[in-house]
Formats: sequence, structure tokens, C-alpha cells
Amino acid sequence: MTNGTTTAADSRELAANDAKSGSKGHYLPVRAPPGRARGPQAAWLLAAVVVLAAACAASLAVGARGLSPDTVWRALTHFDPADGDHAVVHARIPRTILGLLAGGALGLAGAAMQGVARNPLADPGIIGVNAGAALAVVTGIYVFGVSSLTGYIWFAFLGAAGAAVVVYLIASMGRDGATPVKLALAGAALSAGLYSLMNVILVSSQDTLDRFRFWQVGGIAGRDWSVVLPGVPFLLAGALIVLSAGRTLNGLALGDDIARGLGQRVGLARGVTALGIVLLCGSATALAGPIGFVGLVVPHAVRALTGPDYRWILPFSLVLAPALLLLSDVVGRVVLLPGEVPAGIMTALVGAPFFVWLVRRGKRAGL
Repeated sequence: MTNGTTTAADSRELAANDAKSGSKGHYLPVRAPPGRARGPQAAWLLAAVVVLAAACAASLAVGARGLSPDTVWRALTHFDPADGDHAVVHARIPRTILGLLAGGALGLAGAAMQGVARNPLADPGIIGVNAGAALAVVTGIYVFGVSSLTGYIWFAFLGAAGAAVVVYLIASMGRDGATPVKLALAGAALSAGLYSLMNVILVSSQDTLDRFRFWQVGGIAGRDWSVVLPGVPFLLAGALIVLSAGRTLNGLALGDDIARGLGQRVGLARGVTALGIVLLCGSATALAGPIGFVGLVVPHAVRALTGPDYRWILPFSLVLAPALLLLSDVVGRVVLLPGEVPAGIMTALVGAPFFVWLVRRGKRAGL
């Protein structure tokens, strides 16, 4: 294995290990490649949890009004309504929780999307899923007068699923089928078109613009519990579906023929996992707006620690993606004081160069 990608040797090892089960639908645990023992992976996962805890603490403490860790701790354990610092901490809690939920959803969705499509460039923003969800929400506001977050979520689901299907169909045209670069280009083209249509609607309707401006750029600022709580059931459902798909994604990574030989129902496996991805992407977009590159950067970084085993990639992505989103939000709060830079812009500053590097590397590898 090189640079966190699955080599032919890794694939043969995974296939041989799975084939030892000898029965359809039941697999032995996929062994990690040499040097990827469970002990080090568990230790890295614990370290990732510590990083996430530090990101949460920074999200509660850092901002236009900086607070000490001791003040944050006292505000959480012995809240005093008369203390202004305590009130600031409690006002930041919904923002932090939303960062945890949206970041985890985007990280899981990105990792699962890369596994389902066998495409290292897959990401909810790059493949056009975020743009489809955003256009669907704007259409719901403009045409149907949708005003509740639950309504936004359902329209976001429809838009996310529709955009993913269209991108795959476009990329499948031609001799080589849906290669990683073709999927990325189709997603970029569709995103540009969908965002253009969205802007046409917004320019023609001031009321729609006023309602949509709340999360147009993508970020977790200004949200309260009334925004966060309605999306939790959908996020939990999507997370459970995707987290249970680790072995399925390991099989799909070996190719459809090998996966079928191991007893997997490839079409059903892809469909169920795609349902979880749509739930995660639609909910995250409805709650926080279109935030890109989190689902691209984190799974690639995770593979450097875990190797190609999705049973480890998924939980690592669940932990580290919200850490990236929260830290991006924290940096955005302080770079332009007294104003703020939305978290979606900060993640783009990190993710865009990384995406260009991946595309250049993919071209050299013949993708």
C-alpha cells in the first residue's frame, strides 16, 4: 500500500481473507495490511478523540470574546445565569454541537462515497450533491413556500439523490465509463449549472433570498437548538447505515466480480449505502448549508493511518471530520475580527489545493 491507497497486493490479501469464510453473506474480519495492527489503530483512534475534544473546547472558548478553559468548565458544570461569560459559553454550545453533527455526517458520507464509487475524488461538494440539495431547498422555498427545517431536509434529500444520479449518468458516457476524473468533472459542471439556476431564483425573489441567505455560504454560526434538533434523527439513521457498511465497502473496493464471488449482493449493497449517504448529505446541507471538501480531505488523511480497511476508515472519519470543521470555524472567527469568515469558506481554503493535488496525482496514475 502506498500513500493510503489500496494496491493489488492489499486487494488480494483482503480477498483471500474474506474467501476463508466459505459461505455467502458471512465474512471473517478483514485483516489489516502488514504494519497496521489493531493496537496502533486503536491508539490512533484514541488520539483522534482527544483532538476532537480539544476542537470542541476551542469552539466553546475562542471567538470575539475569548474565554479561559477554567471559565468554560465552570460554565458547563456550575452555570450562573448572571455571569456574562457563562452565557457566552452556553450560546456557543448549539454551534459546537452542529459542527459535530455536520462534520461527522460529511466525513462519513465522503468516506462511504469514495468506497461505493471506488473513486478517490468523491466528495459531497465535488460530486454535485451539495449543489443539488441547495437548489432543491431554494426551489422548495420559492415554489412551495417551505419555511420549516424539516421541509428543508426533505427537499435536500431529493436534490442530493437526484444530483448524484445525474452526475453518475453523465460520467458513465464514453468509452472508459465513470472514471474518477470524469466523475469530478461532471460534478463540477453540474454544480456550476445548479448554482446558476439557484442564483436566478434568488435574484428574482427577495423573500427567498432573505430566507436562504441564512446558510447560503455554508457554516455553523447563528444556529440554535431549533435548527439543530430536527435533523438529529436523520443524521443518526444515516450514520448507522454507513457505519454498518464497513465490510460491504471492503468487498466493493475489490471490484464487483470479486464482491459477488464473496456472496455480496452488489446492487443492494450500493443502494443501501447510497441511502445512508443521501441521509447524511441532505441533513448536513439542510442544517449547515453547502460545506465542501470535508468529506474529501479527511478520509484521505485517515487512510494514511488505517490503510484500506473501511471498518477503521469510517469511525476515524466520524471523529476527525467534525474536528476539522470545528477548527476551521474557530479560525474563521478570529482572522477578521470583529467579523467572521464562514466555516464553508475556511474548509474550501484547505480543501481546494488538496483537490488539485489529488487530480494531478490521479492523472499521473492514469485515472
